[in-house]
Amino acid sequence: ERENHEVLGELNYLLNNKVPEQSLREAVEEVWPTLSQQGVTVLLMGGSQQGVTILPLRGVHSTWDKVDQAPDTPVPRSLRSHMTFNSPAVYIYTSGTTGLPKAAVVTQNRLLTALAVLSSNGVSARDVLYLNLPLYHTAGFIIGFIGSIETGSTIVLKRKFSASQFWDDCRKHRVTVIQYIGEVMRYLCSTPKRHDDQDHSVRLAIGNGIRAEVWREFLQRFGNIHIREFYASTEGNIGFVNYAGKIGAIGRVNFLHLKLFPFTLIKYDTERDEPVRDKNGLCVESKKGETGLLVSMITDIAPFVGYTQNEEQTERKRLRDVLKKGDMYFNSGDLMRLDQDNFIYFQDRVGDTFRWKGENVATTEVSDILTMNKCLKEASVYGVQVPGHEGRIGMAAVTLTDGVEFDGVHLYDHVVRYLPSYARPYFIRIQDTVAVTGTFKQMKVKLVEEGFDPARIQEPVYVLDHTENSYVRLSHHVYSCITSGHIRL
Repeated sequence: ERENHEVLGELNYLLNNKVPEQSLREAVEEVWPTLSQQGVTVLLMGGSQQGVTILPLRGVHSTWDKVDQAPDTPVPRSLRSHMTFNSPAVYIYTSGTTGLPKAAVVTQNRLLTALAVLSSNGVSARDVLYLNLPLYHTAGFIIGFIGSIETGSTIVLKRKFSASQFWDDCRKHRVTVIQYIGEVMRYLCSTPKRHDDQDHSVRLAIGNGIRAEVWREFLQRFGNIHIREFYASTEGNIGFVNYAGKIGAIGRVNFLHLKLFPFTLIKYDTERDEPVRDKNGLCVESKKGETGLLVSMITDIAPFVGYTQNEEQTERKRLRDVLKKGDMYFNSGDLMRLDQDNFIYFQDRVGDTFRWKGENVATTEVSDILTMNKCLKEASVYGVQVPGHEGRIGMAAVTLTDGVEFDGVHLYDHVVRYLPSYARPYFIRIQDTVAVTGTFKQMKVKLVEEGFDPARIQEPVYVLDHTENSYVRLSHHVYSCITSGHIRL
């Protein structure tokens, strides 16, 4: 009875207190004239309070009014008689890490496939799932939210991710399944250790993007939680699930998987930003143990629908003449590695990997090494061009650990110890926060454009100095010497 009273109290608060909408209202007001001209219908989630309609703009419709008017009888079959498995179910925008977001079409068939993620990993009506991912994203909306409805499990929705409140929420609501993405697990491991870290009922974690060293630390600190790492993309036609629990892997390839979803890893020229092709114009497959670009054959079973009203971007994702003339594959844009036991590992995005001194530098690996240093909290690694030099040299935008000052000598010793010379970031940019998308993916386009020019960058920039065995503050004079060629890197 006490728990029911608490739940009713929370529901009463939500029903009688308008959710803050100012930021969303401003965004709508900015484009409202254009939307009106195009005849776009705008719906407000809510918009009614104790019988009084509250709408931000004239012409905006309340969803609550529509729900109140809707009958509680089953939807007539005639309203969905024209629907097929290939009909659009929902449009989901890509994260926009390398440019503007694009609306990817999720068909009814793709939707049904995605719903199997929770049930295939043993989630049932007895489970309580904790979801704090944005609901405009595939993982949060389809896999987490709709997946919970499909399995009949209880879902606990958190308006915004909070590392400090995460485990308290799990204990309060007796959570058994958590969903993660990107840096969420690392944020949890970065919180101060507590005596009750393993005092919870979470048995399963489902998601993608967890790094190997964070995976190990998470299990050691928070207990025996089964982690089901998977790989997929909103618009892609292939996915992997790591059922075996191999730390660091995104899945394991088998004969049946290859038969249903034919794919291969091909060699990729990061300097020319294109696949390597042989004398016949066909792509060159990577050997086991080598990093290659993941491409998946477009078939009836594994179709690629593309982006809405954006044929140019859709065509850029199609790769032709891969293994034989006339074939067509989906270009994932992800670099992978397959080991001798057929476990597959995510390495990097093609736009993130850069080439320096004739070697490929994987930004994810460098970022992992940098954040091992106690001085740094987060690191976004990318390559910048230097006049008179081929390729791009490493640079990192970092945030400092709370209460810790930047130590150039200690960081220099760290990168020299753990990274080969070509992979060591030459420039370090100190920031208050690392820019990320709503799903914690790092945004690097603007960072790459600004380069290492201290005149364009407000924050402190440090340069690797071998004479001082340290990272020292980059002056305008040193910058001029580098760009003029007086200092060779």
